[in-house]
Amino acid sequence: MSDIPAQQQDTRAPSRDVIFALGIVAILAIFFLPTPPVLIDIGLAFSISLSVLILMVALWIEKPLELSAFPTVLLVATILRLALNIATTRLILSHGAEGVTAAGYVIGGFSRLVMSGDFVIGLIVFAILVTVNFLVITKGATRIAEVGARFTLDAIPGKQMAIDADLSAGLIDDKGAQARRRELEEESAFFGSMDGASKFVRGDAVAGLVILAVNIFGGVVIGVTRHNMSVAAATDVFIKLSVGDGLVSQIPALIISLAAGLLVSKGGTHGSADQAVLGQLGRRPRALFVAGALVSGLALVPGLPFLPFALLGALLATAAYIIPRRLARAQSEEAARNEQARLAAAENEKDSVREHLRPVEIELRLGRMLGARMMPGYDDLSRRVAKMRRKFAANYGFVIPDIKLNADMEIAPRTYQIRIHAALAGGAEMPANDFLLIYGEGEKPDLPGLDTVEPAFGLRAMWISPSYVAEARRLGYDPVDGASVMLTHLSETLRGNLAQLLSYKNMRALLDRLEPEYKKLLEDISPAHLSLSGLQSILKALLAERVSIRNLPLILEAVAEIAPLARRPEQIAEHVRMRLAPQICDDLIVDGKLSIMRLGRKWDQAFQQCLRRDQKGEVAEFDIDPAMIEQFLKETAPPLRQRIDKGERFALVTTPEARPYVRMVIERALPSLPVLSHLEIARGVDLRSLGASS
Repeated sequence: MSDIPAQQQDTRAPSRDVIFALGIVAILAIFFLPTPPVLIDIGLAFSISLSVLILMVALWIEKPLELSAFPTVLLVATILRLALNIATTRLILSHGAEGVTAAGYVIGGFSRLVMSGDFVIGLIVFAILVTVNFLVITKGATRIAEVGARFTLDAIPGKQMAIDADLSAGLIDDKGAQARRRELEEESAFFGSMDGASKFVRGDAVAGLVILAVNIFGGVVIGVTRHNMSVAAATDVFIKLSVGDGLVSQIPALIISLAAGLLVSKGGTHGSADQAVLGQLGRRPRALFVAGALVSGLALVPGLPFLPFALLGALLATAAYIIPRRLARAQSEEAARNEQARLAAAENEKDSVREHLRPVEIELRLGRMLGARMMPGYDDLSRRVAKMRRKFAANYGFVIPDIKLNADMEIAPRTYQIRIHAALAGGAEMPANDFLLIYGEGEKPDLPGLDTVEPAFGLRAMWISPSYVAEARRLGYDPVDGASVMLTHLSETLRGNLAQLLSYKNMRALLDRLEPEYKKLLEDISPAHLSLSGLQSILKALLAERVSIRNLPLILEAVAEIAPLARRPEQIAEHVRMRLAPQICDDLIVDGKLSIMRLGRKWDQAFQQCLRRDQKGEVAEFDIDPAMIEQFLKETAPPLRQRIDKGERFALVTTPEARPYVRMVIERALPSLPVLSHLEIARGVDLRSLGASS
């Protein structure tokens, strides 16, 4: 059963091929065999119909490759016309004495219609047609085909490289690359064939002139010598027949030449000819208006007819008025359709399983009551979040991911949660409409409210009703609304998780924006000394301690200095911090001074003793007793926290080798406390010493 369709297809395909082959054989047979006038009429009518069909197809195709068979069609049409010319020449020379219908009624009808009974008119019209076809249309189309073929062949290597680049970048798949390569091959073959096929049209025009001359001279000689006609009678009859035959041949040739010119001149424009020509001409209303004004002015010139110019001027002015409104309406409709399609796609994506599988990097979830309170002001929240992201980008040198705001019915009604990569990073409970009054270490104000702890910094505070806000401000406090409290907590949470927010994609975006010189420096570093993932680890180590990476060129220079000598990202990060010392100190300076507190000698020595070195003398590991860590935090953290709670901004200073480990231990209790080494204090910085920690 499966073989039957294949057999049927095999029987159908050869039948069409056989018919086409028989048609070519029939055309060749016309060259040598006598053909009756009836068949000549049918052939000439078919030639005219074929030329009109080719012209219509050339007008309506979207791009030239849709008519890639045009060179073959042009060759067949040319051979058909030449064959009919030879057949009509045979009839004219053998039966021309019988009258103007001796070669068929088509030639006789054209001779009467075009020449109006006078062969001189026919000769002039024929000469004009041949001139227009040969010197204007055919010559221009041939030149366009030559240039198009040359530039198409020259552009093939670049286009192939572009296809390979898109394939390597993942913009297209293998099938897409094959389709584009096939289209490129077809384009080069088409323009190459058109370059050669245009010569057919030129040769056809020359052949028409030769055949006309042969028909006139031979017909007059035969009429006078064989049919005993007078010279005047023979000249009249045979010139009418010859010119009629030439007109019947030149009209299809002119039409096909026009089709060839339209096809090769289409170039890179897309759409049918009416869209390409009328659409582009009509998209300039001011040009239409100026043209209409000039044409209307010509209607007022003395001696020129008023009506034609006035009508054309009015038509152009009307088009200039209507077209902008039609374009605006079409654009609005297109925008509406695109918006509907976008919303439909977004809705489908939202409902799809893939949307639930897509990770959300930063998410702010609101309980039911908070959602009902905050969602009406979603635009204000979005604006404040966008401002926060811009501030983070300016301060830390990269753009944090989008923050998604969602209402979650599964959490407590009056709580919010901050999630980073779907993991809970922070959250708090707060009344929906109350204001937060922060008093910290000061005296608690005598106002009714709910005691709490400020979620971002852990300060003592209380929630008060909006009716007591004015009283609190009179007492010198500055109550904060719930949205500001939530966004401040969000900001501090993100600041404490900057390292998690720097993805590989974000880092590549930063590297792509580098200047060419630093891109070359990056090529020298990676992958010879450090991989890109290792560079990402260094940047994350800086961000983990809230050190900005906005000065990425300086960071790369520092990495290039130490990368050949140190392989561990931690060692490289410490060297980078030393190069960034002016920036680090500048970010910590308050009122022109950098406040520092030294780590006590006891703990300096303790951390030094816990460092284990390798044979080269470099620090290989940090071996500390957990009990010592607890004792260190118990002795050091409380006095440091007291200063932080008072709003003091300072840095803890220790030795360069112990610095990363001191930071690693103390960040459990005081994550926002900067820890510097002696080498990270920049020259010229005005220091203010707060003593030792313990």
